[in-house]
Amino acid sequence: MPAPYRSIACCISADPASDDVIAEASALREASPGDLHLVTVVGPAHTSLAGPFSYYSDPPGVLEDRAAEWLAERVTRTPGAIPVVLDGFPPRAVCRWAAENGIDLIVAAAHRGFVERTLLGGFAAYVAYHAPCPVLLVRPPVAEEGAGSG
Repeated sequence: MPAPYRSIACCISADPASDDVIAEASALREASPGDLHLVTVVGPAHTSLAGPFSYYSDPPGVLEDRAAEWLAERVTRTPGAIPVVLDGFPPRAVCRWAAENGIDLIVAAAHRGFVERTLLGGFAAYVAYHAPCPVLLVRPPVAEEGAGSG
């Protein structure tokens, strides 16, 4: 029976886990016709403070342009995918966009450890609790026992 997902959002970033997320979302897309959106989010620009002055790491628009170029390259490797660049707090931006665009499924990576989640927040956890649709979390491959020992 084909999957009932007409519109899938695949959340990716410049992280190796994104390859597994794209593979999973692409496999689901092959099961039934519909749209596959590759979604990336540009968070707020980093600032540095020096006395009364604030300095941004990049001028406004540069981060978005870089993200769009990076995503366009990923789309060429995922035939039929639709690029989407969002801005803001990543999990909130994805949930808002998914609600506004009638997304049927969000696919994202679940790979941060306890310390990273504590310090950086849990993208996957936020999306799982706040998304307007089902969420599929792709876990990283489990290393086989004895792998890497030589």
